[in-house]
Amino acid sequence: MHSLLVLIAFEVASFAAAATGVIFRPGDWYKQLDKPRWRPPDWLFAPVWTVLYASIGLSGWLVWLEAGIADAALPLSVYAVQLLLNAAWTPIFFGLHRPGLAVVEIMVLWAAILATIIMFHPVTAAAALLLFPYLAWVSFATALNLSIWRRNRSKPLSQGAR
Repeated sequence: MHSLLVLIAFEVASFAAAATGVIFRPGDWYKQLDKPRWRPPDWLFAPVWTVLYASIGLSGWLVWLEAGIADAALPLSVYAVQLLLNAAWTPIFFGLHRPGLAVVEIMVLWAAILATIIMFHPVTAAAALLLFPYLAWVSFATALNLSIWRRNRSKPLSQGAR
């Protein structure tokens, strides 16, 4: 029973990173941006992120299950940092309308995800493997963010394309 409660806690922590998306919505500002043709349709983001957040939570739980908090303190700390970075991207991009700053932030997020994978692997390979789709999606999101920033950086600052 304790293990199930900890799994729920990891899932709640993971999905909490998505909470900023409820507060900072794309809105009209985003609709007006010039976006690349290869950008996926809006409806795809929610189901993809739902699966990814579930995998992220499961991954952290597997590390806890294998090693516990004390023996996996450093990997789980890096895991927590990547969740915080994940949560920070949405307010930067959609809240502050700063795609350029969001590019820098998402690159740091990407590095934190990779560090988490590297640190999780010795504890349990399954936990590390669960994070590869997340890394792949954030890689794609980084390219998309960079493209949007490049396409819109010459727009007036009042439109938030900085």
